[in-house]
Amino acid sequence: MLKLSIVRPKIKINREANVVTTYETIVESLKEKIAMKDSFTLAIECYPVTNEKLLLKQLIHPLSPALVIAAEELFKTPAEINTIIEANITDDRIFGLMSHHTIQEFIDEQKYINQVQRITEQSSQGGLTVIYGMGASLIEKADMVIYVDLARWEIQKRYRSGKYSNWLAENNGEDSLRMIKRGYFFEWPLADRYKQQLSEKIDYLLDIHDEDEPKLIAYPDYLKGLEEVVNQPFSLVPFFDPGVWGGTWMQQQFGVGENEPNLAWSFNGVPEENSLLLDFSGISIEVPANNLIFNQAEKLLGARAFGRFGHEFPIRFNFLDTMDGQNLSLQVHPKVDYAQQQFGVNYTQDESYYVLEAKNEAVVYLGLNQGVQKEALIDALKAAENGAGFDDEKYIYRHTMKKHDHYSIPSGTIHSSGKDSVILEISATPNRFTFKLWDWDRVDFDGLPRPVNIDHGEKNIDMYKDSAWVERELINPITVVDQGDGWIEEKTGLHETEFIETRRHTFSKKVHHENHGSVNVLNLVEGEEALVTSTEGKFQPFSVQYAQTFIIPATIGSYEIEPYGKSKGKTIKTIKAFVR
Repeated sequence: MLKLSIVRPKIKINREANVVTTYETIVESLKEKIAMKDSFTLAIECYPVTNEKLLLKQLIHPLSPALVIAAEELFKTPAEINTIIEANITDDRIFGLMSHHTIQEFIDEQKYINQVQRITEQSSQGGLTVIYGMGASLIEKADMVIYVDLARWEIQKRYRSGKYSNWLAENNGEDSLRMIKRGYFFEWPLADRYKQQLSEKIDYLLDIHDEDEPKLIAYPDYLKGLEEVVNQPFSLVPFFDPGVWGGTWMQQQFGVGENEPNLAWSFNGVPEENSLLLDFSGISIEVPANNLIFNQAEKLLGARAFGRFGHEFPIRFNFLDTMDGQNLSLQVHPKVDYAQQQFGVNYTQDESYYVLEAKNEAVVYLGLNQGVQKEALIDALKAAENGAGFDDEKYIYRHTMKKHDHYSIPSGTIHSSGKDSVILEISATPNRFTFKLWDWDRVDFDGLPRPVNIDHGEKNIDMYKDSAWVERELINPITVVDQGDGWIEEKTGLHETEFIETRRHTFSKKVHHENHGSVNVLNLVEGEEALVTSTEGKFQPFSVQYAQTFIIPATIGSYEIEPYGKSKGKTIKTIKAFVR
């Protein structure tokens, strides 16, 4: 039961809402509304990679429409679209340029006119017209709009399955890394902008993340539910993923992915990737967590962070599990100006490693050995790319990790986590911009060499970050901020050049927290259980388990955390991140 609260955490919504379940009941409910008009147009808007065949079978055909139109019939051909977005997609397997296109740019004018004529003719005759797919609402004002949403973790799984294409791409079975690239740089920003434009037109939200258990909820009720979320602590639904270097700790700790060869990542504090599980009177509605950012950003983030980042969640928590696994790739993240100029993003992935578990003298690779020259380093990396191997001990500084160490990794710092560790990675949100420099001569699960990005990396490596600088600036920069009876607060982690600040609390009694004018993201890094309570009675007590990431919205100015359950009377630890 405790593991379930981490793997599938629910957020209780007190607002009453009428949620319709099962396809049969949904169809009957829609038929009642459709019957009120002689001529009725239903638009079923879909986030890209929705299972539209399922919608046709279970929802559209049972409604017995007189006319059915796939929204893809409104748009230019895949070849024409590829030409328009060529600069965004690029030839690179991983990296593109962030798109600022709108969906209207891809409409084929003649196709649009033809479909409008079909609908006009059908409307004059009466009956039901259904338009489905992304762009369904573009054609005319519909009598009803249903939105079918999908979280990015599920989209990425579908890319890998080989059964789905990118939006209007006809590329099912393509290299999943290229499909994810197209999604990240073009498809998802486009779909998100369009979804936000539609918000006032949507009548119902349809959740088919679990395709056997559909749920239909009135969109205003759903939006009111999101308002409740930003007034209480909550956890996102994590996404667990295997990787060639992955370990066994998360499988054992959380009881998930036991049929996978390993688990490498858990994205457990990343609204762009994760979903929310909203509990309406015992019925759970699963939605992309970034919808909370689109609808409640200022309340969630706080005025200062919202003014700086807008509708983006700037803090990212995730796990890297190499326990009984292998080293991560040797890598570097781009500096801010490079990320902006090359990829069109606003900021870069500064980060830190918090060591949750370590054994067998696990090491972190961090910075360079003293005296290393850039030309020699790059020559050695390029030779390794061609199969010559790489002498990491010659070039890269290594430091033995211990549980509760915290390493700052500002952009431009060469780094890697070694095997036999579990890292809580606390970073800025941009997550696609990892330049792999060497990958220990491995191939991925697909049998292909994992891509390295030495050309990008060379332009971003800070050569002054040698062992002396790293030891002084990046290894356990911990200072005591405050302390009292049964608790101590320490500032630790991210470098002064990074916008995130982290605080660690070690406590055996109730400890008071201020939010520092920002959303807070926390993880229980020591202890079995803790209880979060409101100092003003604003929310119900919130229980968290070991290794659970949770979010305190900026609407909650202060709160308290204490050992709870099996941890009562014991000393436990949390790590907290907020925007400086």
